[in-house]
Amino acid sequence: MTVSEWLKTTWTRQHQRDGFLLGLAVGIFGITFGVLSISAGLAEWQAVAMSLFMFTGASQFAAVGVIDAGGNPVSALGTALLLAARNGAYALSVGKIMPPGKGRKLLAAQLVIDESSAMAQAQPTLREAQEAFWTTGLSVFVFWNLGTLIGVLVGGIIGDPMVWGLDAAFPAAFFALLLPHLNKREKRRSAFIGAAIAMIAIPVLPSGLPVVLAGFGAVVGARARTCLLYTSPSPRDATLARMPSSA
Repeated sequence: MTVSEWLKTTWTRQHQRDGFLLGLAVGIFGITFGVLSISAGLAEWQAVAMSLFMFTGASQFAAVGVIDAGGNPVSALGTALLLAARNGAYALSVGKIMPPGKGRKLLAAQLVIDESSAMAQAQPTLREAQEAFWTTGLSVFVFWNLGTLIGVLVGGIIGDPMVWGLDAAFPAAFFALLLPHLNKREKRRSAFIGAAIAMIAIPVLPSGLPVVLAGFGAVVGARARTCLLYTSPSPRDATLARMPSSA
C-alpha cells in the first residue's frame, strides 16, 4: 500500500488528509526548535516542557531567540506573550464552530494555533470546519512535540543550526500558510501593509512587538479582515445561526 492509498483509507476527507500532512510537516519545524533550544543553552526538559504546555511555535522560537541573544527569562516571557496575543483573535472565531460543552472547548483552547485556525476557517461547512480544526490541531500537537523531542536528542550532534539553514524553516512555514490566502486584492493589501509595518518596526522596537503591530495594521488595511483568519460569511453561517447558544 502506497502512502497516498494509506492516507485515503485512514482519512476519508480531503481536509482531514491536509490537516494530517500539515501536522507532519510542522513536526520538522519541531526538530528545528529542539535543536535551537539546545544551541541556546536550554536543558532538554525545558524545551520539551515548552512544547507541551506553551505549544505556540512562533512564541517558542522568539523566547529561545531572546535567551540565545543574552536576554533574561522575563524578557523572553514578555516576547512570547506578545506573539501569542494573536491566538486570542483566533479563539474568537474558533469558538463559533465549537459545539456546546466546556470540556471540549477547554481542550480546543490548547489547540488554537495558526495552522488549526486557518484550516478550520477555510472550510465551507460547519462539520468540515470542526473536523479540520481537530485533525489539524491534534496532528500538529503530536508531531510538534515528537519533533521537539528528536531535536533535543540530536541537538548536540548537529551543532550550530544556522550552518544547516534550520533557522529559516519556521518563517518558510508561515509564508506557506499565507500564500493560499492571497487570492483577493484586499487580502494582498492586508499582507503588504502588515509586512511594511514589520519591516519598519523591527529595527527600532523590542522583539515580538513588531509582529503585534503588523497584525493590527493588517486588520485595518483589510477593513477588519485578517490574512490567516478569514471571517467573511460562508455557507456554514446559516448552520451556526440555527445552533442553540451555550451558557
